Amino acid sequence: MAQQKYSAKDLGFWRITISLAFASFFIFASMYVVQPILPVFVREFNVTVSEATLTLSLPILGLIIGLVMIGFFSDRLGRVTFIKYSLVFTVIPFFLIPIADSFYLIVLLRFLQGFALAGLPAAALAYINEEINHSSIGIATALYIASNALGGMAGRVVAGYLTDRFSWETVFYSFAGIGIVIAVLVILFLPRSRFFQASNLSFRKDIEGMLFHFKNPSILIIIGMGIVLQFSFTSIWTYLPFHLEGEPYSLSVKTISYTFFAYGFGVVGAPFAGWLAGTFGMKPIRIAGIIVLSLGIFLTIFSALPMIIIGLCVSCLGFFTAHSLTASTVAEEATHHKGSAASLYLVAYYIGVTLGSSAVGPVWNMSGWNAIVIIAGLLPVTYLAFVIIFQKKTVSKVIRTQVK
Repeated sequence: MAQQKYSAKDLGFWRITISLAFASFFIFASMYVVQPILPVFVREFNVTVSEATLTLSLPILGLIIGLVMIGFFSDRLGRVTFIKYSLVFTVIPFFLIPIADSFYLIVLLRFLQGFALAGLPAAALAYINEEINHSSIGIATALYIASNALGGMAGRVVAGYLTDRFSWETVFYSFAGIGIVIAVLVILFLPRSRFFQASNLSFRKDIEGMLFHFKNPSILIIIGMGIVLQFSFTSIWTYLPFHLEGEPYSLSVKTISYTFFAYGFGVVGAPFAGWLAGTFGMKPIRIAGIIVLSLGIFLTIFSALPMIIIGLCVSCLGFFTAHSLTASTVAEEATHHKGSAASLYLVAYYIGVTLGSSAVGPVWNMSGWNAIVIIAGLLPVTYLAFVIIFQKKTVSKVIRTQVK
C-alpha cells in the first residue's frame, strides 16, 4: 500500500508542525535578538550607531547568501538534514559572542550565524509541501509563519528584559540554552522525509529559472515592493531604541523592549488580512495595508509616547498585512518557476532588512528620528503610486495591442 501524505488527523502532521513551529520561533528570535540592545553595544564597545547595526545587517547578508546556497543543496540532498543543522549551528555563536574580545569578531560571528539561520527558511516550506496533504498544508504553513512573527517579537522582548536585569552577555547564553533544548526536540521528533525527490537540474538551470523573472517587469516591481516595505519597517524598529533612550523619554532597555509587543497586531492582522482578501480581493487589501503602514509610521513622529506606541501598533498591522499579500501576489504573477519567484521575493525582503538597519545610519547621525520617520513613511506610498501608474500603463498597452 502506497504511503499517504500526513493530514491534520495524523500524529506525523503534528510532529512536523510543532517541530517546525519551535524551530521557526528560535531561528527568528535569534535573527532579531540584537535589535533592542544596539544602544548597549554603542556604549559597551565605543562604536558608532551605524557600526552597532552591523550586528543586525550582517547576519541578514549571511542569511541571503545561505538562502541561495542551501536552497540549491536542499533540493538535491534533502530537507530535514538542513533544518536540523540550521538549529545546531545557530546555537554555537551564542556561546562564543559573550567571550569575544572584539566588536568586529562579534559581527563576524553574527554573519556566520546568519548563514546558519538560512537552513530553516530555505527548506521548511518545501518540506511541508512534500510531506503534508494538500488539505492540511494551510494549517501547517499558518502555524509556521505565525511562529516567525512570535519568535521575532519574543526575541526582542526577552533580550531587552535580560539586558536590563542582568547583562547583554546573559542574553546570548540564555538563547544558547533555549536553542539546545529546541534543537534536541526537533532532532528527536521531526519525521524523516518520505516524499522528497532529489532534483537533477544543474546549478546553472536553477539560476536560469531565477533570471527568467527579471524579464517580467510586473513581477519585478512587486518584488521591489518587498524591499521597500521591509526597509521602512526595519528602519523604524532599528532606530527606535536610540530614540526612546534619549531625551525626553530616557527609557530603559527593558521598557523599550516592551514596545515590540506591537508585533502582536501583525500576528493577528496577517490571517485577518487573508480573510479580507478572500472577500474583497487581494489588491485593495494590499493597498490598504501599505497605506496603514505609512500612517502608523507617521504617527511615531509625535513626541507623546502614547502616540508613538499607537503608531507602532498601526504600522505592524499594516506591514504584516501588506507583506503577506505582496508575497501572495508574487506567486500569483509568476506564470513559470513559481518557486524561484518566491525565493527572489524572500531575498528582496531580507535586502530590505539590511538596508533598513545599516544604510539608514547616516540619516540618523545627520538628522535624527524625524528624518527617518519621514523617509520611512513616504517611501511605501510613493512606491505604491509608482506601481499603480505602471500597472495602468501596462494594461493600456495590452489593450492597444489587442485592438491593433
